[in-house]
Amino acid sequence: MKNIGCQTPSDWTPTGKLPIMGSETLMNPKAHGTSHTPVQDNLRYGCDRKVADQICNFNRHYAEYSGYFLQTKWLQDVQNKEDATTYYDSNSGKPLFEAPQNRSFNEFLQESIGHGWPSFRDDEVNWQYVRVLTDGECVSIDGTHLGHNIPDHKGNRYCINLVSIAGNPTQ
Repeated sequence: MKNIGCQTPSDWTPTGKLPIMGSETLMNPKAHGTSHTPVQDNLRYGCDRKVADQICNFNRHYAEYSGYFLQTKWLQDVQNKEDATTYYDSNSGKPLFEAPQNRSFNEFLQESIGHGWPSFRDDEVNWQYVRVLTDGECVSIDGTHLGHNIPDHKGNRYCINLVSIAGNPTQ
């Protein structure tokens, strides 16, 4: 997805380049950890709701185990699609990522397998709802912990927990 603006200008630092940075205030305590609500009841790909709720709402540093996404129904659900897959916030249902963009599914898959988590690039991030904090933590504007930005020789690489983006669309 392209950089389509910012819904909450006070929560980000304009740098003129990606990623769009967010303020630590996005992760302030709310009604359910760092979010207003727990994760959705029926997550996609067969993701474990209890693990998802812990990682999304009560965590700032840890992740699902490496390769977790390959132990779910994710691959069978997305590998033969002709179009890119949209990934939704497990709490709010907002669209956060759309992949693959400007690369093949096989390139997306191989990079994700190589790093242990779904790995997105700048063009695949919906910057209307995703921010990166100064320590590299990747979060939604609603306070969902998503993963981390771990740049490499190709640029920004967002290693994202599948349990954080296994929501169903609500809009």
